[in-house]
Amino acid sequence: MVENNAKRRSMKKIGVLGGLAWPSTAEYYATICRWSEELHASTGAEGISPTPEFCIESLNLAKALSLLGTIGDEGSWARFDAYHRDGLKRLEISGAAFAVIASNTPHHRFDAITRDLAIPTINIFETVADRCAALGIEHVLILGTSLTMKSQVFVKTLARCGIGAFAPEDDEQRSVAVLIREIQRGNVSGAAKRIGDLAKAAFARHPSRIPAVCLACTELPLAFPEERSNPTFEAEGICYINTLAAHARAAFEAASTDPAYTSHEPYA
Repeated sequence: MVENNAKRRSMKKIGVLGGLAWPSTAEYYATICRWSEELHASTGAEGISPTPEFCIESLNLAKALSLLGTIGDEGSWARFDAYHRDGLKRLEISGAAFAVIASNTPHHRFDAITRDLAIPTINIFETVADRCAALGIEHVLILGTSLTMKSQVFVKTLARCGIGAFAPEDDEQRSVAVLIREIQRGNVSGAAKRIGDLAKAAFARHPSRIPAVCLACTELPLAFPEERSNPTFEAEGICYINTLAAHARAAFEAASTDPAYTSHEPYA
C-alpha cells in the first residue's frame, strides 16, 4: 500500500542552484519538503509522505559577487553568466527535470545564464509579476541587492503585467544592503521593523492604493520567520511579496505529478 501510494504521488526531481546565499537555499529545500508532508497529511493519504528528489548545486557567493559585471557593458558579464550556467548544466546532468536559481540577483542575467540548457529554469521575476497581477497590485517597492533594485529586466517583467516598480532612495538602498548582509550572517533581530519603517517612508513619497513591497532578495523574507512559507502576507497595512516562497511554490507545483498538489489554497 505504501509503495503504490508513493508511486502514485511521485514528484519530479528539482535542481536548485544555490549558495547565493546558503540560508535561503536551505529554506527552499525545507519549505518544499514541508509542503509535501503537510499536503500529504491533509488529503488523508496513507503511508510515508512523498517528497521530491533534489539536486543542490551550491555556488560560492563570494566568487559570484566578484564576477558581477557592469550594467550596460554586456561583455563584463561573461564570467558571471558562465559561472551560473555551468552550475545549471551540472544540475541538468544530475537528472533534474527543471531548475530554480535560489537568488533574485542572477535573474537580471536570466536569458544569458539559461541559454542552451536542455531543462527549463523557473524565472523568479516572472513568478513575482504573476503574483502581483493576481493581487491587483499596480505599483510595488523593490527591496533587494543593488543590482536587483536597479534592474531594468525586473522592471520590464513587471511592466508586462501592468505593474509599475520603484526602488528606495540611495541612502535607503545602502541600508538594505547592510540588512541583507546581517541576515546572511543569521542576525534577524529587528529586521522586520527596519523593513517596515523603510517601506512606510517610501510609500509616503509614492502613495499607492495597495502598498506592496517585493522582498526581492531571498534573504529578506527570513526577517519574517512566521511568514516564511507564505508567498504573500500583510504586516501593518503593507502587502509583502515573499519571493522565496513564491518561487519555491512554483517549483513545488512544477515538481508535482498529481493534481492534488496544485489545488489546495492554503499552499498557494
